[in-house]
Amino acid sequence: MEALINPPIEQVEVYIANLDLYKKIPLGLPLKNIADEFEEQLGFKPINVQVNHRTQELTWRCYHSVDIEFVGISKESGMRTYERTLSFVMAKALNDLMPSAKLYIEHALSKGYYCRIDTEQKITEEAIERLKTKMWSLIERDLPFRLKTERTERVAAIFRERGLIDKAELIESTGDPYTSYHELDGYPNYFYGCLAPSTGYIHLFDLIPWMDDGLLLQVPRRDDTSMLQQPVPQPMMKDVIHKHDKLLDMTHCKYVGSLNGVIDRGRTATLVQVSEAMQEKEIAGIAADIAKRYQSGVRVILISGPSSSGKTTFCKRLQIQLITNYIRPHGLSLDDYFVDRDKTPRDERGEYDFEDIHALDLELLGQHISQILSGEEVSLPSFDFTTGKRVYRGNTIQIKDGDLLVMEGIHALNPELLPSIPSSATYKIYVSALTNIALDAHNRIPSTDNRLLRRIVRDYKYRAYSAIDTIRRWPSVRAGEEKWVFPYQENAHVMFNSAMVYELAVLKPLAEQILRQVPRNVPEFVEATRLLRFLSYFHYLPMQILPDDSLLREFVGGSIFDY
Repeated sequence: MEALINPPIEQVEVYIANLDLYKKIPLGLPLKNIADEFEEQLGFKPINVQVNHRTQELTWRCYHSVDIEFVGISKESGMRTYERTLSFVMAKALNDLMPSAKLYIEHALSKGYYCRIDTEQKITEEAIERLKTKMWSLIERDLPFRLKTERTERVAAIFRERGLIDKAELIESTGDPYTSYHELDGYPNYFYGCLAPSTGYIHLFDLIPWMDDGLLLQVPRRDDTSMLQQPVPQPMMKDVIHKHDKLLDMTHCKYVGSLNGVIDRGRTATLVQVSEAMQEKEIAGIAADIAKRYQSGVRVILISGPSSSGKTTFCKRLQIQLITNYIRPHGLSLDDYFVDRDKTPRDERGEYDFEDIHALDLELLGQHISQILSGEEVSLPSFDFTTGKRVYRGNTIQIKDGDLLVMEGIHALNPELLPSIPSSATYKIYVSALTNIALDAHNRIPSTDNRLLRRIVRDYKYRAYSAIDTIRRWPSVRAGEEKWVFPYQENAHVMFNSAMVYELAVLKPLAEQILRQVPRNVPEFVEATRLLRFLSYFHYLPMQILPDDSLLREFVGGSIFDY
């Protein structure tokens, strides 16, 4: 018999980017086997893997030559996998102990994840200890997460039988004929994104009572994975989040599956009107509070918040409401007080660090604020971002009786900004997009994803930045926020939530078009692919439904305001 011309290939070659080496492996080998073999050389325990710039589970089997890069929990992608895996373990443990109880993993809060358990039984400290013990028991058994794929209608029926209606509605609304989910020791669940291969990958967590009515799920620090994140009380943020949770309950849009149903039935007009009215009501309330405090000496309004939180539009709408309270506002942007480019601080990589507070000319700013509050007319600088230089274009400011100075920027709540101005003369506002809607009860939507999508759309439309540019810059922006913004958020007199329940449905078509331009051969393709998959859960909502003063128009365009 003649020999086969093309005999079956029994091995493939992979390139391990972490170690800059090639390795031949058996056809169909799970990448977990390679991760285990090279764990010592890698210096960390991989929890997921990037295959040709796509994030995959370690159980992914290799049938052709690929580039791979292993990811541990010190990376954001790895920590997301760790948190999903831990959440699955928690849901399974609760189901074993109290089958009728329902777990809600709701918000990133206090350096952990705020959770609630809906049950007829009181959740005592003893009950929490039993839950933790059960979780550790599942972890010690190193149980595998088994991936299954079935017809969507069958998977939805499985979840409905268990009372997980939110999961059933989510997968039904995707329009996919088949759905993949995981089973852990016979318990089915659906999580957006990768899981670890087994429960034994969880090495550290804690679960503690938090904020009177809930639990805090604690996870390891990314900079030292042997230590837990230490909780930070955030009572103001908790109150803002809970207030918006009430609005979602009233509009029946707590989860994406429900939102998709509202969109499909053509009932979004009322939802948009209520959400916009809620924001205007809050802005009006803040303006009224400022008017009262004006009588006791408040003269400077300081507005801070992370990138793409909507500070600029909030500032403009607040000024309108201040005028209705017979107070004349004067706006001043901290961005105009950047030092010249060659004097800008640099980060540990030697790149310009625009998030550093010392990227601002604090001495000049303090001098100008003192002069302005003394009633002097001051010539204001402008910063030319093209030349990286400060320029003067003839803009002046002078405030009189009945006037207020309104300043916005990421450092506005930092005490180092205006050390010579009495605290009693300032009113501090923190603005952020605290995303309340979730994919389902176990899959929250990170606020940072919401803000990143806003920024991708805005940067492309107004700053000629590609998605690659924005995604590449994002880790540096986030690091700056962790250092310069988040530590001061509870210094605020009031917090404003700029997120809207329907906004990701509006951002979807704009962001998808931009993200699809990211080529497969760049590292940013990993994040672009993740965001595209995330957006696929939302049904499309046209931007024409937004009013022309909507805060969201700061990012999508068509605003009545000038920026």
